[in-house]
Amino acid sequence: MSKICYVRMDEVTPDQFLPLLNKQKIRTHLIKHHLFDEETTKEWMADKVEMDSNPKCRVRAVIVDSCLAGWCGIQLEEGKYEIAIVLDDDFWGAGKRVFQKIMEWAREFKHQTLLIHFLNTRPKYKFLQKMARSVCETELMGNKFTTYELIV
Repeated sequence: MSKICYVRMDEVTPDQFLPLLNKQKIRTHLIKHHLFDEETTKEWMADKVEMDSNPKCRVRAVIVDSCLAGWCGIQLEEGKYEIAIVLDDDFWGAGKRVFQKIMEWAREFKHQTLLIHFLNTRPKYKFLQKMARSVCETELMGNKFTTYELIV
């Protein structure tokens, strides 16, 4: 079984994150945005560090077997707490364990519910539908999502 570590975003360098943020297979499932460069990667990482400073949020880089696999966390967006998991496709098999870790954090923070948004390019997830209080289509920044409201 792979070893997964969760490290603060400022423990990873922008040049480690840059290729991951620009990888086409990852971008397919994210809101369309310009390719990152060194400066925009630094800004993005600083935003994640700032989000991590919120008392009921946690944002971490995900390291699998000493390789940067992506990032995950509980974020506050538009007054609601949401889960974010973005993993390189080489590490998608670790997604379930990352999700379980985030749910541990949510219980630690005493969240009652969390949202998770999947761009409409992604399939519906039966295991999330079973956990969800509700499932609906939402629109964020001009994109359509399937949004699950999960009971912690």
